[in-house]
Amino acid sequence: MTIKADNLVWKIGKKTILDGVSFEAQPGKMLGLLGPNGSGKTSLLRLLAGLKRPHSGRITLDQRDITTIGRRSIARRVAFVEQHGTTNANLRVIDVVKLGRFPHLSMFSGWTAADEKAVEGALERAGMMEKRNDRWQSLSGGEKQRTHLARALAQSPQELILDEPTNHLDIQYQISLMRLVSDLPVTSIIALHDLNHAAMFCDQLIIMQQGRVVALGAPEAVLTEELLRNVFSVEARVEVSPHHSRPHIHYLR
Repeated sequence: MTIKADNLVWKIGKKTILDGVSFEAQPGKMLGLLGPNGSGKTSLLRLLAGLKRPHSGRITLDQRDITTIGRRSIARRVAFVEQHGTTNANLRVIDVVKLGRFPHLSMFSGWTAADEKAVEGALERAGMMEKRNDRWQSLSGGEKQRTHLARALAQSPQELILDEPTNHLDIQYQISLMRLVSDLPVTSIIALHDLNHAAMFCDQLIIMQQGRVVALGAPEAVLTEELLRNVFSVEARVEVSPHHSRPHIHYLR
C-alpha cells in the first residue's frame, strides 16, 4: 500500500519545521528517514501517521487524502511506534500488546481467535514472549521499546511508521528488529540515526536537512562521501560491503 506526501509544509508558530516535503513510499518496501537532529524527521512521521495536519500540502493513502479518512480507519492500517512512547498504567506486557487490536474491535464483536493469534504472533516476533506477564514498570527501556513494537505488529498494519525504534536496544535486538521490519510484507517508514543500519536494511532513503528533502533514492546512490560531509558534518569513506553488498560507511578519526 502506498503513502505519498505532496509538498508538505508544517510550522510551529512562525518557525517552519517542514518545507515542501514530497516523496512516495514504495509498496511493501522499507523507506529510511535520515538527517541530523532538528531536521524534521519526527514531525514528518507524526504527519504521516495522521496525528498532525500539515499547514499546506497533503498526504494520501492509496490516492485518498488522509484528512478524509476516519481516525479508526487509519488506525486499522497504519501503526506508529513513537521514539518516546509511554504507557501510564502499570499494565502487563500482554495487556499493552492487546491494545493494538482495539481498532479492529467493535461493540458487536468480542475478542476472537484471530485477535489472540495476532497478539501471540506479535509477542513472538518482538522477542517478548517470556516477558508477557511482566509489569510495564519493571521493564528496561529496550523491553518497553520492543513491547511498543509488538503492540504495533498486533494491529496487523499495512503501513508501519517507526521513530528511532532501535534506541535503547542492545545490538542483537537492533539487528533483529531491523531484520524483522525489512522482512514484513508491509510498507514501512523508519527514522534512524545509524547510517550503516539504514544502508544495510532499507530499500530507499530520504535525507533531510532543516526541514527539506536533500536526497532521495537507493542507499548506494544517496550515501556519498560528499553528502555525509555536507549534511552530517563527518568525514568518511563509503565502500561496498563484501558481506551484504550494500554501502558501508567507515568514519575517519
